[in-house]
Amino acid sequence: MVIVFHAAPAQSEGMKRLSTFALLALLLPAGAHAACYAQYKAKKDNPLRLHFGVMQLPGADCPGRRVAAQAVADRLSRTGWTLLNVTSLSKQPPSDQTRANAGDYYLRY
Repeated sequence: MVIVFHAAPAQSEGMKRLSTFALLALLLPAGAHAACYAQYKAKKDNPLRLHFGVMQLPGADCPGRRVAAQAVADRLSRTGWTLLNVTSLSKQPPSDQTRANAGDYYLRY
């Protein structure tokens, strides 16, 4: 009786590139992925409540202020909050001080 073992076929150049790309994507730090952060102020009535928050918007680029305000307002309205204004848009992650200022409303919505 003769047993023959076949070696696995060599990887194609395309598969090697794909494997390398997948490995690099896993090793990149989370901060390397582009994001847009909107800082905003919102309110609820009866009784009046105010909050400052930070929201991450989808997409690699920050939209214009009007588009961002509409996205923030839509998300907030689902829980009864009314957007007062978007105070800033940034691709940079918020500072520790901004995170502390937002408190429970940091990336809540």
